Amino acid sequence: MRIDIDTYREIVDTITRNKARSFLTGFGVFWGVFMLVVLIGGGKGLREMLNKNFEGFATNTVMIWSQQTTKAYKGFRKGRWWSMDSKDVERLRQRVPELDAVAPIIFAPWGRSNTAYYGDQKTSPRIQGTVPELANIIEPKLYYGRFINEMDIKEQRKVCVIGKKIYKDLFKEGGDPCGKKIRVDSTYYEVIGVDYSSGSININGRAEEKITLPFTLMQSMFNRGNQIDLIAATGRNGVVMSTLTDRIRETIARAHFIDPTDEQGAMIFNTELMFQMMDNLFKGVNILIWMVGLGTLLAGAIGVSNIMMVTVRERTTEIGIRRAIGATPKMILSQIISESILLTLVAGMSGIFFGVMILQMLEMANTEDGIIQTHFQVSFWTAIFCAFVVGSLGVLAGLAPAARAMSIKPVDAMRDE
Repeated sequence: MRIDIDTYREIVDTITRNKARSFLTGFGVFWGVFMLVVLIGGGKGLREMLNKNFEGFATNTVMIWSQQTTKAYKGFRKGRWWSMDSKDVERLRQRVPELDAVAPIIFAPWGRSNTAYYGDQKTSPRIQGTVPELANIIEPKLYYGRFINEMDIKEQRKVCVIGKKIYKDLFKEGGDPCGKKIRVDSTYYEVIGVDYSSGSININGRAEEKITLPFTLMQSMFNRGNQIDLIAATGRNGVVMSTLTDRIRETIARAHFIDPTDEQGAMIFNTELMFQMMDNLFKGVNILIWMVGLGTLLAGAIGVSNIMMVTVRERTTEIGIRRAIGATPKMILSQIISESILLTLVAGMSGIFFGVMILQMLEMANTEDGIIQTHFQVSFWTAIFCAFVVGSLGVLAGLAPAARAMSIKPVDAMRDE
């Protein structure tokens, strides 16, 4: 059988045109799924990065510290400096029984430069003294060893827990430093733990830059007496800390002749409010992500439907002949919908694959010491859900073209030819 050149060109043009249409249509679905996967993973990673700023903090934590007063009270003028003392810890425990753990913290005197040494290595740490209860409020991420315990407090042991940066600066060879002694200025301390916490909340320095000493040792070594720089507290299960802040401030303020309504004079930082704010923020972000992703997918599905309509129009003769030789409407329907589902699934799975690859590259870029610092990857079930959504959109996209194909009559098809 001989095919003339015009017929051959027409066949080639039809094949090329259909391939180009399929590619463009598939790219729309591919881009929609890719955007959805990357946005979900990116939102998850962003949330994890922000949560690291509060790493270890209990969600119902309050921090109390003293500042310059802004209100006059009982004969005392405003602008007065004051400080908390050890009795404030007991006052809070007795008068605010809803509190679970209360931990005092003191820091090295402001403006004092401390230097830590181990062999030929040295670094400049921030030094704080605290009690074991602090681990229930700001949980340490211990890489080696343990935290301060009650025997350290009672016996004023010269021991310390060092932060991640201090460990890397002093022990460049790595390994477990517990049992080894470092020198801070002229005093030697035995390392009992390494805290790998990396939260960005700066309480007189980042956690990774700190050396933590027993509270009683810190008091005697730095001549702090009963003075306290900061009190950290957490509430019992089910307690809403925002309902306790006024009582906490009043308990501390009245003991030091501070106006209980002076929020600047007796500062209280409530992490519960910060966590609520972040939860509300990311609920909105997640809704936006799904709206953008599903909107892009819907646009791709509409494109698939339009292309399938054009394809059905071009295959009018073929469909008519099939109807004439006995093809049922159900067979025509399944053919068109199958093509639509196949087109969307291939494009959708490609979008999931490339989206997962991009997220994996982001995770590799956020790796330190072989440990992934931020997880961007979507879960397996999220990927399965995306594939299910794409398949469903493929079915919906094929319904209109399938209805158009089933309406074609053999006589009309021959006349069209």
